[in-house]
Amino acid sequence: MNFLQGRQSLLLTLVVAVVCVMSAMALIYTKHESRKLFVELEALTTARDELNIEWGQLQIEQSTWATHARIERVATEELSLARPKPAEIYVIEQP
Repeated sequence: MNFLQGRQSLLLTLVVAVVCVMSAMALIYTKHESRKLFVELEALTTARDELNIEWGQLQIEQSTWATHARIERVATEELSLARPKPAEIYVIEQP
């Protein structure tokens, strides 16, 4: 019986050691994946911030191009459009 108990004890120790090694390997793998995902998250956050900056700059550019003074200047200078004189305006009403 003593030999059988020693063998069970050795087997139990071996099983516990294998489980500990597997647990350590799982922990290492999980930590590695966590770090990879964190690096990816930081890269995506940086890209998002850069896109937000560019979006803000484009909104400012759009508001600059769409000012009334610029549109009127382009219409008169580049397109040769001029406001009609009051005598040249006709109002047509439906009967």
